[in-house]
Amino acid sequence: MFEFSGLTLVFVAIVLVIASLRILREYERGVVFMLGRFWKVKGPGLVVVLPGIQQMVRVDLRTVVFDVPSQDVISRDNVSVKVNAVVYFRVIDSAKAILQVEDFMNATSQLAQTTLRAVLGKHELDEMLSERERLNQDIQQLLDTQTDAWGIKVSNVEIKHVDIDESMVRAIAKQAEAERERRAKVIHAEGELQASEKLLAAAEILAAKPQAMQLRYLQTLSNIAGDKTNTIVFPMPVELLNLLQRGTKPGE
Repeated sequence: MFEFSGLTLVFVAIVLVIASLRILREYERGVVFMLGRFWKVKGPGLVVVLPGIQQMVRVDLRTVVFDVPSQDVISRDNVSVKVNAVVYFRVIDSAKAILQVEDFMNATSQLAQTTLRAVLGKHELDEMLSERERLNQDIQQLLDTQTDAWGIKVSNVEIKHVDIDESMVRAIAKQAEAERERRAKVIHAEGELQASEKLLAAAEILAAKPQAMQLRYLQTLSNIAGDKTNTIVFPMPVELLNLLQRGTKPGE
């Protein structure tokens, strides 16, 4: 039989005490199991875990940022695009993160990929390009709801890139050019309509006031006379001659 001296027993006790001590940082928690059954969550600071009886799993509570790999998405208007995104999440319930899912990091990543395809597939390409903020919010809310049972809080989702095939880029450019031409024609037509309305109003005023017509005619002649590079032949209205004759006295 082996005999243990007092010094040996003290040494063994010291080793056991040291082996049972754990130090958890401020952002860490320890999920402790007692003989295989969940016992409690400990930390931060110095915690004691009995060797052979208790086991502890460390959980990081800091926000995790990971890239969602590029996903092939077919939009509602049958356009094939590649989309990738960034997801921000953190553990808010350490016990659930360990007990409810085998690997919460991988599970959240896989769920983010499928959710990204499902949400974007319900929208047209124009919405993906112009309404990213709304789509980010929709994906974030759906992810957050599904990961709540795992003790995970998804705080933000950002779509990084929407990559389109080159042929589709050319088609979109042609569509944008056609839209610009359409708007230019509409603006030009609206300007012509407004100008015609103004001209009609001016014509009605001039028709009601013959004197105004004569003044307008004389103003036009004055403008033409300022150009000395051309010879200008213009008719003299009979009404103007009659007006001048009435204004001239005999013998003058």
